[in-house]
Amino acid sequence: MPQRKDEKLHIAMLGHKRIPSREGGVEIVVGELATRMAAMGHDVTCFNRGGHHVSGVDFDEKAMTEYKGVKLKRVFTVDAKGLAAVTSSFFAAVKAAFGKFDVVHFHAEGPCAMLWIPKLFGKRCVATVHGLDHQRAKWGKFASFYIFAGEKCAVKFADEIIVLSENTQKYFEDTYSRKTVFIPNGVSKNALKPAEEITERFGLEKDGYILYLGRLVPEKGIHYLIEAFKEIDTDKKLVIAGGASDSTEYADELKKSACDNIIFTDFVKGGLLEELYSNAYIYVLPSDLEGMPLSLLEAMSYGNCCVTSDIHECKSVIGECGVTFKKGDVGDLKEKLQRLLNDSEAVEKYKSVSSDYVCNRFNWDEVTRRTLELYYGE
Repeated sequence: MPQRKDEKLHIAMLGHKRIPSREGGVEIVVGELATRMAAMGHDVTCFNRGGHHVSGVDFDEKAMTEYKGVKLKRVFTVDAKGLAAVTSSFFAAVKAAFGKFDVVHFHAEGPCAMLWIPKLFGKRCVATVHGLDHQRAKWGKFASFYIFAGEKCAVKFADEIIVLSENTQKYFEDTYSRKTVFIPNGVSKNALKPAEEITERFGLEKDGYILYLGRLVPEKGIHYLIEAFKEIDTDKKLVIAGGASDSTEYADELKKSACDNIIFTDFVKGGLLEELYSNAYIYVLPSDLEGMPLSLLEAMSYGNCCVTSDIHECKSVIGECGVTFKKGDVGDLKEKLQRLLNDSEAVEKYKSVSSDYVCNRFNWDEVTRRTLELYYGE
């Protein structure tokens, strides 16, 4: 194991679905860290999951073997609900154990169930808990058991545990008396894009819509947003941008409950995603549960006026540069949205400060530096 900060590290990362990808926040984090570490001269390998894109086969892309200096290795995966994460994490952990790696970095609680394997072979193991996944509504009994096993395995075997929120840090201290390291996610400043593709495809104009952008899963609270939107007085549209995750049941329920002024775009990326962020009147994240919401960081980096639930993980991001409503309270969400729809000056005030505020506080280069310090055991 290298002891000096100037020595090159051989790093393995696993637990994500695949990079490059926007299938979830974990994939974005892995991509940002891995590419920065590779650019610094470290040897980085990411073990990508096999199978199809989480939003469906239509979004599959050709498998790559290298991305911005990062080696990509595809591992055997049983592409079935409940088995994909287990099988891919197992085979990735075995490859990491037998590979010439100094550090093996596990991402997300479930995959940490395999952390003992490279640890058995003397690897330095770091785990990032992106959120308390067992609290999410979508899991069945087996998946919940697997996630709890991963949590306990990380507590027992990981050399370091990274958490993305102070609430999660407190949970590990209270539950396991386990010390963790709080390193929040980062964000990059983004240039605004004019409304072109979104106008052509969806008839959207600048400031003509309220935006939710993220996965269509129950803990994101999108049903609260739809209920509130149907009761407010506005000619603006509501855009629900994102794909389903693991199951389409919740997404199907949302579409059934929608009215004519609600647009579902499905999974978005690239220029379309940039245009949606750039031209929204308000961005809304009504989550019941978050680890650290990358979509909120991104929305603020584009200079959006953001409305979020008042959970700590969202409040700690927006500070005084956004608006919160009581978690799960449709009436309060409706009131806050209507107030902003009636007060464009307040919206512009939030927009004028949000980008600089979030980009100055959350920086990927700083996140990478602090993560590397843990790799070296400092």
